[in-house]
Amino acid sequence: MPFVRKDSGPKPQISSVQPAAAIAGGELQVHGNRFRSNGEQRSRVRLGEVDAPLIIGGNDFMIVRVPEGATVGELIVDNGCSASSPYYCNVGVTIAENLHPVANPAVDPHGNIFTTFSGSRGQKVPVAVYKVDLNYEVRPFIKDLMNATGLAIDREGMLFVSSRFDGTIYQVAPTGKMSVFAEGMGVATGLAFDDEGNLYVGDRSGTIFKIAPSLAPARQIFVFATLEPSISAYHLAVGPDQALYVTGPTTSSFDCIHRVSRSGEVSVYYRGLGRPQGMAFDAAGRLHVAASLGGRKGVVRFSLDGKPELVLSGPGVVGLAFASAQTAVIATNNSLYRVEMFS
Repeated sequence: MPFVRKDSGPKPQISSVQPAAAIAGGELQVHGNRFRSNGEQRSRVRLGEVDAPLIIGGNDFMIVRVPEGATVGELIVDNGCSASSPYYCNVGVTIAENLHPVANPAVDPHGNIFTTFSGSRGQKVPVAVYKVDLNYEVRPFIKDLMNATGLAIDREGMLFVSSRFDGTIYQVAPTGKMSVFAEGMGVATGLAFDDEGNLYVGDRSGTIFKIAPSLAPARQIFVFATLEPSISAYHLAVGPDQALYVTGPTTSSFDCIHRVSRSGEVSVYYRGLGRPQGMAFDAAGRLHVAASLGGRKGVVRFSLDGKPELVLSGPGVVGLAFASAQTAVIATNNSLYRVEMFS
């Protein structure tokens, strides 16, 4: 049935939508008034031309799920008598599907996006890493690699990939040709570069290795920090302060983000997230992490004074990367989305 604005009664008013961004399956909390024309009739909501299911529907508050296929963030509430003015929110657009990322995607200086089909431990997959170009064409990039896990781009735009299967870090040329960069990194997962070109490698056992930049055949590799045995250094990010931020999701709903100073001292940056995973810093220096906050899943942003806020809602988010100051690439456990965000 077509969605028609009737304008024959009290007009619904939308005062705010939280969070400001979402991907398919995410939930938006809509505040306002006159969402119902009487005490019984439920509102009807659309995002662009697509109906959005109501999870909770009241007169001044609703929770709306972002449906598959929604690409336009113009949210309209119809109370049966009249329709609201559109309220704009940021809805992610799918740019790649049928993947298996387990950490952040990576974006090179040209804007190409790299992501993985990681597979289960020991599973040999036909393509380990895909490249998504500026036209969002998805092409195989690396085939002969087991359990591609962490991705990172160095200062020269070279891609580095960790394998949690063999504990090896691979360096990959723009042609897709691989070479071994370092071996013996345990269950190698997270990767991150600092401003000096040092590469940090997270081992799932909690060890963090530091590999100094060197032109010599034998690179300097040493243990930079050791977390508690129960903590996995699965995801890494280097902040504007050049400290290393570390997450490793557990079954707890009260997990930590750890901060490792430049001298290797470990402290708790924040405690209270559910399954924190991939992280990235935006151009303003704010930390974003794939996690749940207060039971709401998506991307949590920390203000510069360390206060968390859910800024994107969505299920299965495992990581993110910034393609520009305003554009994020969101990785779920099977897809990539482009989202214009965050204020």
